[in-house]
Amino acid sequence: MYYKFSGITQKLTGTAPTAAYNPQGLRPVVPAESPTMIFATPTKVVSEAGSTAEYLGANRVPDFQRLFQSSDGIPIHLKRGVPDRLLYRTTMALTVGGALYCMVALYIAAQPANK
Repeated sequence: MYYKFSGITQKLTGTAPTAAYNPQGLRPVVPAESPTMIFATPTKVVSEAGSTAEYLGANRVPDFQRLFQSSDGIPIHLKRGVPDRLLYRTTMALTVGGALYCMVALYIAAQPANK
């Protein structure tokens, strides 16, 4: 037996299977035609484009794999040399500076007001 909620009696009442699966007359809506694409861009199918593929640049993944998987004792976040060291040291300086600034701000906030 199938049941649905009755809005009049505020209880479950027996009903047909179609009414139980689609309560209160709601029916699934199927659009007659597909909606137009808003952000559609023309694309090429691989078979249409031929055997050549267009890339934005050279594939550097094998080079990066070779660089990052080498066991030379350098931490992974410093493997690319000077740019990585510069970013690392800047981050550490900002972290230490921010911690010191917080300590000074807490010290100033802890002082009683002079009247």
